[in-house]
Amino acid sequence: MNTPKKRSKASKENFGEGKPTPSNLNVDAISKIKSSRSVPRSVDYKDLTQELLRGNKMALARAISLVESARSDHHQIANKIIEESLPYGAKSIRIGITGVPGVGKSTFIDGIGSLLTELGHKVAVLAVDPSSSLSKGSILGDKTRMQNLAKDPNAYIRPTPTGNSLGGVASKTRESIVLCEAAGFNIIWIETVGVGQSEIAVHQMVDFFLLLQLPGAGDELQGIKRGIVEMADAIAINKADAERLPMAKRAKMEYSRALHLYPPKENGWVPKVLLCSAQENTGIMEVWEMIVKYIGETTENGHFLSKRKEQNRYWFLQAFEEGLNRKMQENSVVKEQKEKLLQEVMESRMSPLKAAEKLLKLI
Repeated sequence: MNTPKKRSKASKENFGEGKPTPSNLNVDAISKIKSSRSVPRSVDYKDLTQELLRGNKMALARAISLVESARSDHHQIANKIIEESLPYGAKSIRIGITGVPGVGKSTFIDGIGSLLTELGHKVAVLAVDPSSSLSKGSILGDKTRMQNLAKDPNAYIRPTPTGNSLGGVASKTRESIVLCEAAGFNIIWIETVGVGQSEIAVHQMVDFFLLLQLPGAGDELQGIKRGIVEMADAIAINKADAERLPMAKRAKMEYSRALHLYPPKENGWVPKVLLCSAQENTGIMEVWEMIVKYIGETTENGHFLSKRKEQNRYWFLQAFEEGLNRKMQENSVVKEQKEKLLQEVMESRMSPLKAAEKLLKLI
């Protein structure tokens, strides 16, 4: 396991004698996640909300568990807490980070997150782990890869499985962002699975979208592709160190050329390409300074506020569609007819299109 470069005397002490082994840390992290997600049968939402607003991490964990719960009574409580939490997001920065598996997203967040807490910020990380389509399980191992932040009192890490959600983010990530902001975390990182073109979901819920890329991984072709590269507000070539540095510099040149081929963004921002190494802790400060510059420019020209409004619009539409789908799935008449039509489709006695049309007419 790669360990980020030590940042201070305090962090060196944390890595001294008695440091848990990776295997022990993994077990401890998973057990803490499970215990923090226990939701009491009877929940006083007012007490929980007050503790949340005081910055109590346990209250934050329980509030997110209520949001993620499948129980309708938990949904009602969660909605009340979210309503109370909405006003606290005005001064936060929401940053999405994506990239292919193995690009170093977790190590990068651990490095830049530690830098931000040293600067006086409170950092929350919503790290989304892929779920198995067969077992529905998820490793939830991001705390083991973010060893510095996992021990930082000014940081909070919440690994969450994607479940059946598309777009590389969990279905309740947006609600979790609001709760983290209410708990006093002013910089929210959303680490996505890194599934490629469908990352538009995270792009719709953040203020800044960062794409991490590897040096020497078909850069001249990847840079020309539209989709995720076109959505990025910046590209950081990670692992730009040692023998990979020349490849990283070539990748930077190719991406810079490719970005100039895209239409200019409405907010007037010109996407940047930077080099960094989360392992060597180089270029991290430059990435943060670029994000601060972006927030400053878009705040001044009004696009930051307009993007927040667009995020709320997208949140409403998604919540409506999810609720509508849930209501249909719970309707006994619809469920019964759906099973009959599904059987006819599977036996090729009816086309899927005709079956879907019949079910929609019933709805």
